Amino acid sequence: MIARHWRGWTKAENADAYESLLKNKVLPGLKAIDGYRGGYVLRSDEADESEFVVVNLFESLDSVRRFAGADYAVPVFEPEARQLLSKVEPIARHYEVRASTVQVP
Repeated sequence: MIARHWRGWTKAENADAYESLLKNKVLPGLKAIDGYRGGYVLRSDEADESEFVVVNLFESLDSVRRFAGADYAVPVFEPEARQLLSKVEPIARHYEVRASTVQVP
């Protein structure tokens, strides 16, 4: 299992809209990818900005490539996300999941 980790930030006034985009469009769309096993959206609010950490779980690197393409370290964004994000990490990191207490099908 591969965990794909990425971080992005929004201005405070855009945080709810970005979270909604992730929950209502991005995550449901990922469910259609063969090998996608679920994910997490984490949010930390500060006075003027919100940080989002997105961790998606994939069966294998081949599954990640089905989502992100051959250059899978490049983050993938919905067009609407680019308008809401104020800064982004330039790469997505990938980790082999070695242990978990989460029940994964």
